[in-house]
Amino acid sequence: MAYNYNTNSMFQHALYFALLILVVGADFPFKNTSLPWDQRVDDLVGRLTLDELVLQISRGGAGENGPAPAIERLGILPYQWNTECLRGDVEAGNATSFPQAIGLSATFSRELIFRMAEATGVEVRAKHTSYMADKNYGDHTGLSCFSPVINIMRHPLWGRNQETYGEDPYLSGELAKSYVRGLQGNHPRYIRANAGCKHFDAYAGPENIPSSRFKFDAKVSDRDWQMTFLPQFRECVKAGSYNIMCSYNSINGIPACANKKLLTDILRTEFGFKGYVVSDELALEFVSLDHQYTKSYEETAVLAIKAGCNLDLSVFANNVYMTSSKVVQSGNLTKEEIVNLTKPLFYTRMRLGEFDPPSMNPYMKLDLSNIQSKEHRALSIELATKSYVLLKNDGNLLPMKGGLKKIAFVGPFADSYKELFGDYAPDPDPKFAKTPRQGLMKLASNNSFASGCTSPKCTIYDPTSVVLAVDGADMAVVCLGTGASVEAESNDRSDMNLPGHQLQLLQDVVAKIQGNKKPVVLLLFNAGPLDITWAVSNSGVQVIMECFLPAQATGDALYQVFTNTNGVNPAGRLPATWPASMSQVLPITNYTMKGRTYRYFDGDPLFPFGYGMSYTKFDYTQLTLSASTIKPCDNVTVSVTVHNIGKLAGDEVVQVYISWEKASVPVPVHQLVEFSRTHLNPGQQATVQFQLVPRVMAVYTDQEVIEPGKINVFVGGQQPNQKVKLSSPVLNSSFVIQGEMTQLKSCKYPGWGN
Repeated sequence: MAYNYNTNSMFQHALYFALLILVVGADFPFKNTSLPWDQRVDDLVGRLTLDELVLQISRGGAGENGPAPAIERLGILPYQWNTECLRGDVEAGNATSFPQAIGLSATFSRELIFRMAEATGVEVRAKHTSYMADKNYGDHTGLSCFSPVINIMRHPLWGRNQETYGEDPYLSGELAKSYVRGLQGNHPRYIRANAGCKHFDAYAGPENIPSSRFKFDAKVSDRDWQMTFLPQFRECVKAGSYNIMCSYNSINGIPACANKKLLTDILRTEFGFKGYVVSDELALEFVSLDHQYTKSYEETAVLAIKAGCNLDLSVFANNVYMTSSKVVQSGNLTKEEIVNLTKPLFYTRMRLGEFDPPSMNPYMKLDLSNIQSKEHRALSIELATKSYVLLKNDGNLLPMKGGLKKIAFVGPFADSYKELFGDYAPDPDPKFAKTPRQGLMKLASNNSFASGCTSPKCTIYDPTSVVLAVDGADMAVVCLGTGASVEAESNDRSDMNLPGHQLQLLQDVVAKIQGNKKPVVLLLFNAGPLDITWAVSNSGVQVIMECFLPAQATGDALYQVFTNTNGVNPAGRLPATWPASMSQVLPITNYTMKGRTYRYFDGDPLFPFGYGMSYTKFDYTQLTLSASTIKPCDNVTVSVTVHNIGKLAGDEVVQVYISWEKASVPVPVHQLVEFSRTHLNPGQQATVQFQLVPRVMAVYTDQEVIEPGKINVFVGGQQPNQKVKLSSPVLNSSFVIQGEMTQLKSCKYPGWGN
């Protein structure tokens, strides 16, 4: 994708930089671009007083706690760390709003996540350059993103499910790598913007039901920690993320942001992380105030600094890290510890290009013409079309050609664009956003509308307006779900039911329209699974499509999917299990993985992880493995032929799972170890190859090891052995690992970061 550059802006920055050098002097080694990065960082940080150092680690944002202040005697400008970029530039004015993360994960596409992150990085950088020209250092003006969110969606009621990449650590890790690389760019010297994976770690509810996240203690076994909650963060680190955000919760009694085992032993020593750790907003303050783990800010500062938390993201000017000077003077910390804590912050700023001549950094040329560019708007539509998951399509109602006389649009999401975005969304100009009604109304010569509810909570319901809207319609499109007012940060759900009177609304529509034998299409806008068993089993609802929270492209994407425009064919796959009922759901405060997610659940869900229908059909043949026996640390190449045997072109998400025949320790029932999204025309076939690396074969004893034994391999467009399944087969084979039990870390190429 070509991006637009502003040479005038470049000239202005070059002139400013030249004047700055004249004012402060050009002899500081940290401004010498010929020196290695570490020497420049050492020189800069070595020139700071203790009070200056403390301000740099204390001012992580937001509000009055940001930006990090200028150091005028050295010509160092303020810097704003508080920036959110989950799927576009958040709270920074008009910006392209891509679908919410849970929808992006449903694409099962590394390439699409990369392109989304790349476009996000371009807009973040372009806006930053403009903000700096205006000397605007407020919230959300920086280049250091607190994104992506890669916590595991282990409970259907958690409020922040929408921000995640779903329930699978392998999928989450792969998409996290794509995000990091796409956002940061591939320039050999500079990064476009820097990523920051969060929330580290074992943070997956509750938010507020039944207890507060600010004081919650997650009791996690070492095996669950290593097999479920940590792997995706290792992949984020190996991809080169400059930032990790520590979480609000405690882990086994120790608050995450003051947890040396987590932030030093695991993150830095085991994973090799070299960047900076930032606390979640007010997380350091909550160590004493809510967790009551310490008795004072000073005590918290000592523990958090020694644990390895570099930056205090607070909202208060007088926060935990502002006590650090006092703590050094008391002898409980040394200035050297503060110096070392500060170095990764300035290293990041250097790699962003702050201390080099702007002419050296091509990212400095990106201008505001890239915001909501034609290419970015087209990408937002493509992402939405490829995220939608078709769950039901009785009688092949879709795709359709239009030509209807009247369509009725009903429900709180049918024509309210603000409800379609979810949490942590950019704020696009409304002219770029289309609702389901706006996108689909051209399928008919007339349309009617009734929200039926005053909000997604649907506590107040007007059945009369719904019945009137549906009267005489050739088709009803019912738009239900949750949105950010029902599930979001700080707001868990209490059950999986459609909120308020939404089920009644759907039943009223079906009852009214069924007499005319007209179809009902149910569109869902949500993150966490919903109890839609009535709609699934009722013949009056012909189509169910999970749309997640598609943001500005909702309407345009729906039209393309409904009509097969440009060959658009739904191929999204559920990134999380949909339980059949709450009887299958364990308490949110219980952190054992047993019985949770498809990896450890042995029942029959309403819809399984990885499930999604298409307008066409696929077949699988010729599954081969590169070897029937391997040694520990060897790779295995898996090859399969996929054939589009239907009448329409479409994407197929090929999924590879493994299971352990006789592991010596508890392991998943089976787990995803590879995937790809492949486009095939009618009658076309393709051979798809996958490389299974050692890390996906490892189990956890008291460490990650590769055990000798038989590994079963399953390849298809879905999980193996599911009650709810597609017509395409799941092929299976196996290989045997021979030799001694081997530590994964002793493998020359474990597969981390690949």
